[in-house]
Formats: sequence, C-alpha cells, structure tokens
Amino acid sequence: MATQLKNLSDFSHTTVPDGSTFKFAIAVAEWNAEITGSLYKGALKTLLKHGVPAENIISVPVPGSFELTAAAEILLQKHKDLDAVICLGCVIQGETKHFDFICDAVANGITNVGIKHSKPVIFGVLTTNDQQQAIDRAGGKHGNKGDEAAITALKMAELLATV
Repeated sequence: MATQLKNLSDFSHTTVPDGSTFKFAIAVAEWNAEITGSLYKGALKTLLKHGVPAENIISVPVPGSFELTAAAEILLQKHKDLDAVICLGCVIQGETKHFDFICDAVANGITNVGIKHSKPVIFGVLTTNDQQQAIDRAGGKHGNKGDEAAITALKMAELLATV
C-alpha cells in the first residue's frame, strides 16, 4: 500500500469499541514537541470520543522517545488497573546511526513491557525520514498516529477484557 495515497487514520472500515469501562495511560515524549503534542491531542480526543471518561486517562510527559519504555513500565507497576498504555513519540532520521539505535530500542522495549505485564503497550512512535513526513502523520494529510494509537488501545483493551 502506498502511504502517500491513504489517510492512515480512516477507521470507517472497522468497529471501534466503547471505552467507557477502560482505563488508559498516555506517555508522550517531549522531544519534537510540535509533533508529539499533535499526537497527544489526537490520542486524547479519540479516547474521549469513544467514551473513555477523562478521569480514566493518566497522561505523563517523558523527555524523549527512548524514555517511553521506562514510562510504560512505571505506569503498569504503579497502576495495576490500567487496560493499556499508549506510547507517543517521534524520531526523525538524522545524519548518524542514532536514529536506528533509538527506533530499535524503543520498539523492542515497548514490546517487551507489554509481554512482561500481559497488557497492551501501544507503539505510537513516528519514525520518519524528515520533519515533513512527521507533520503529515501528526494531523496532516496522512492522518494522526495518535488517533491510530488510541484506536489500537481501545481494540486491544477490549481483546484483553473478552478473552
């Protein structure tokens, strides 16, 4: 599928669960704040739209995407009643291998925290080649990865509750 031809935040083809009984945490990286702020607004708006009470949403800032793994771990340890943690960040390709190391560490870390706790930990991290690609995926022409992460959290929380 060619990303440039699709709004990735179109959920008209699927059913989104009611979130009124679920509790979520959102960890959002402060690095690339223009982008991550848009991701956060999208995720929060989507959760509220689908019935999650505002008091059932914990939001925490972390310095950068690398710290999302630790934040998810801390949140799940301290709040046993969470149904899912949404991790939002943005890593933009630079001139060094830093991009590769951070993206790999964050993806693996988030996956491992979810497995360890048997809870959904959602990878809402943009890994883009440049600033424009990030803008396009943070409320721009390709939708909002924050919306997508929130929908994923709702769907996975429902799965956790029903199996």
